[in-house]
Amino acid sequence: MSGTVKEKRVKTVPIWMGILTFALAFGAGVASKFVIQPGWAKEYSVAWSDALGTRRIDLPYGDGEANKFDLYLPADSGKENYGLVVYLHAGGFTAGDKSGDVEMLSWLCKKGYVAAGVNYTLFAELEGGATNGASVLTQSEEIRNAIPKVIEAAQKEGYPIDSMAIAGGSAGHALAMIYAYRDAGQSPISVKMTFGAVGPSCFYREDWDNYGFDRETEESYQGAAGIFSAMLGELLSVEEIKDGSYLEKMKPISAAEWITPDAPPTVVAYGVHDRVQPFKASVRLKAALEKNGVDFQYFEMPHSGHGLQNDHALYKQWMETVDEYLDSYMPVK
Repeated sequence: MSGTVKEKRVKTVPIWMGILTFALAFGAGVASKFVIQPGWAKEYSVAWSDALGTRRIDLPYGDGEANKFDLYLPADSGKENYGLVVYLHAGGFTAGDKSGDVEMLSWLCKKGYVAAGVNYTLFAELEGGATNGASVLTQSEEIRNAIPKVIEAAQKEGYPIDSMAIAGGSAGHALAMIYAYRDAGQSPISVKMTFGAVGPSCFYREDWDNYGFDRETEESYQGAAGIFSAMLGELLSVEEIKDGSYLEKMKPISAAEWITPDAPPTVVAYGVHDRVQPFKASVRLKAALEKNGVDFQYFEMPHSGHGLQNDHALYKQWMETVDEYLDSYMPVK
């Protein structure tokens, strides 16, 4: 018998193999808005005008080209303190810009909040199949680094901040939840609530059945390894997918895994027929909020996909609830 022991080969899927799937799948989620706005939506979609206050555009918060934010300062500038609402743009982690949320940010400013839209370095493929190094993890770290700079900029403009909410749509919603549940303890000010729609919150393979990752096939394992590697920014092996050990590695970007009884009040909306982010993951998010006794409202849109476009009455109720939670947890004084 030979004394030579053959080393077990661990099959890995290069990150670049997940790029195309990553970009095509999540790039579809550029926004969670109606294509045709119903009449009631105008209340929450405000065109910017100088009567609302002052805007400061493209303020830097870091060294990266994308490390910029826009600050919306309400016309009433004489208060002792203000609440801050940070809204993060959609775009599947690969596209989008803070300029796409002017109406939402203007509405928040009109309500009397300091509002901020924050850009982050988008995931991109470079020539030769390499990437620019961006991932959901690095994007979440950029957002964490941006918050103190946003607060500092508001203070310099004469708007002291004493509380905040963080929100977003799709990819922006995922990043907002990561900050609210993972990073709130490091926030310079208290995070009073979070809201948003259709953001992926966790990465249990069996939940991602919209991509076929729930199947017990080699193709399924490789697909999960590819797209999860791209989102994490770290190479995952097929074996890690099979034995479930990848879940611990994914925890830094799995918002639902960070929920505790101290998590901020939450308002979320998801479409049952979402083909971009896995609906089953949102059910797991709901269970985590329930288990930890968090004050939350979860809106399940039974006829809608990623755009929440086919449940007008529920969509209206969701926005009304966001408004109510803002008024309750971060009242404008």
